[in-house]
Amino acid sequence: MEYTLTQEAPEKFATDCLMIGVHENAGLSGPAAAIDRLLGGELAAIVQRGDIEGKPGQTLPVLRSTGSIPRVLLVGMGVPGALKPAQYKEAVVRASQAAIELHVKNFANFLSEIPVKDRSVEWALEQAVVASEEALYRFDRLKTRNPVRALPHGCTFGVSGLSKEKADIALSAGQAIARSISFAKDLANLPGNMCTPSYLAEQAQALGTTAELKVTVLEESDMETLGMGALLAVAQGSHEPAKLLVLEYAGASAGEAPIVLVGKGVTFDSGGISIKPAASMDEMKFDMCGAATVLATIKAASEMKLPLNLIGLIPTTENLPGGSAIKPGDIVTSLSGQTIEILNTDAEGRLILCDALTYAERFKPAAVIDIATLTGACVIALGSQAGGLLSNNEALSAELDQAGQTAADRVWPLPLWDEYQKQLDSNFADMANIGGREAGTITAACFLARFTESYAWAHLDIAGIAYKGGKEKGATGRPISLLIEFLRRRAKPS
Repeated sequence: MEYTLTQEAPEKFATDCLMIGVHENAGLSGPAAAIDRLLGGELAAIVQRGDIEGKPGQTLPVLRSTGSIPRVLLVGMGVPGALKPAQYKEAVVRASQAAIELHVKNFANFLSEIPVKDRSVEWALEQAVVASEEALYRFDRLKTRNPVRALPHGCTFGVSGLSKEKADIALSAGQAIARSISFAKDLANLPGNMCTPSYLAEQAQALGTTAELKVTVLEESDMETLGMGALLAVAQGSHEPAKLLVLEYAGASAGEAPIVLVGKGVTFDSGGISIKPAASMDEMKFDMCGAATVLATIKAASEMKLPLNLIGLIPTTENLPGGSAIKPGDIVTSLSGQTIEILNTDAEGRLILCDALTYAERFKPAAVIDIATLTGACVIALGSQAGGLLSNNEALSAELDQAGQTAADRVWPLPLWDEYQKQLDSNFADMANIGGREAGTITAACFLARFTESYAWAHLDIAGIAYKGGKEKGATGRPISLLIEFLRRRAKPS
């Protein structure tokens, strides 16, 4: 969709649909009051009747047959001064969805001028773009009988409270983030027979051309030479060759230590010999959401020209129960030289990540962050509201936590205490790849921690936030907003 900005008063602006806010227990917002005067008190009467209460996310269209604004969309924006960031984003999503239902060609959004608690007007504008694109997103490229439904092609934001320079910067940032989130969703929503490790490699190489990145694809022969026995073990059961994708974005001087992002890229996870239940196994195409997140985050960083160096590492493979697949009880040697007893082949994500995390050492990183749909235990612990955060560095953990709070894309810190490490004890190898039923998210991170002792590292378990299951099945694009906020802060330290 095409986005434009206006500093005109809402009552002077012509559009197919005008979005204006209504406050809970306080009536019309400033722009809504201006339109109400134009309409002779019609909106105030609607609110007084109780047709809309003003609770965050409520919408009510007011249709008119004449005038330059044939449709007014009243949108609940909560108590004045108390609107939370997540509520604001959800309200803009719902408002945009309501505009789509009205079959409009364009709309004007004057919600970004409503104060959001502890957030700037620039933040509100940026996130309004992201939220609008979320509402517009569709993945229907594989449908042959998809009903053609025209979506709005233009949106104008009211920005009377911002200078043109600040508004342009916020709009540009919002568009870059939104495009990257859609890019990640498209990758993750593809089925496993299309989005293979080779396809991810092609997408990385294409991104390298458009975003001016250096892209290197390590083949299985390269990994064998290096000694990546853990990653290759997972790939044994599949006919699809594994890959290790390396993307390098140079936004700062060559001597500046990079941030390394590592994304789990299991393009389909059957569980291997320790096979998963059939119900909902189709959703295991989303086990590469970490990989999609890394590709998308680097895409956004490049578009925004962030002044830092960034490395993306994506170990990618399928996990299938073929005749040559790894078996429970097998022992493999990782790139680090440590041996691993594989007690459960469905704990494969940590096996491919551990070799990538060891590989990250060669870049002498300022910090390493891995992003992975790693454990069902994290879904049970935190649901779909927050991702899990575990780290060997308190300062890095605090940075990521705060970035998530600011972006309204939250994570929650979990302990990484030495006491949990004993759950990974093995009678036959340096460690087992699972630690039993208790504290599954934590012991998975404890496993990864054994490969990250030489640098500051954080692990984001996104199993509960990367996609939705059931009727609303589809990728969410999280935690891209969090990572972009973290990188912007690193690029411009306070």
